[in-house]
Amino acid sequence: MQGDACRAAVESALGLGYRHIDTAEMYGNEEAIGEAIAASKVARKDLHVTTKVWHENLAPDAIRKAFDASLNKLRLDHVDLYLVHWPSKSMKLPAVFETLMQLKEEGRTRAIGVANFTTALLKTVVEDIRAPIACNQIEYHAMLDQTPVRKYLAAKSIPLVAYCPLAQGRFATDETLAKIGRKHDATA
Repeated sequence: MQGDACRAAVESALGLGYRHIDTAEMYGNEEAIGEAIAASKVARKDLHVTTKVWHENLAPDAIRKAFDASLNKLRLDHVDLYLVHWPSKSMKLPAVFETLMQLKEEGRTRAIGVANFTTALLKTVVEDIRAPIACNQIEYHAMLDQTPVRKYLAAKSIPLVAYCPLAQGRFATDETLAKIGRKHDATA
């Protein structure tokens, strides 16, 4: 969602009690979310705001520029979690995480993490760079086996944050799941 529809949805969600907002520079809705947060009566300390840097901005100066733009659009002085949205073949992981850790040390983000990182990339970040990763946000549901990543994260006590838990609606039309549902309904 973007624009007025996004702002209205976030205002409604905050009014209903939602307190976690997950956005990204790539979504093009940080400004609308910032407007909704500013218009709400919810105290900043009661919100958890996550945003993400896009893979095209993974050089140190570009990360800082993207981060500043996100804070400005969100109308915040810090975010709770700042993620690398997608890995990039051209990224230099030590420089990326040095910059992210500096943002954390400066108090501009409370935590840093990654999204869509493979086990190999996680090992580099966690074991070689020793970055304090708060989570790996990945697509995770019954139609996508993420066992290797899940096991690695569990071994390192790093939370997996799932997105697309309903497989972007594919569950509704999957024959196998429909059969299981019918079987369950018959026994209930």
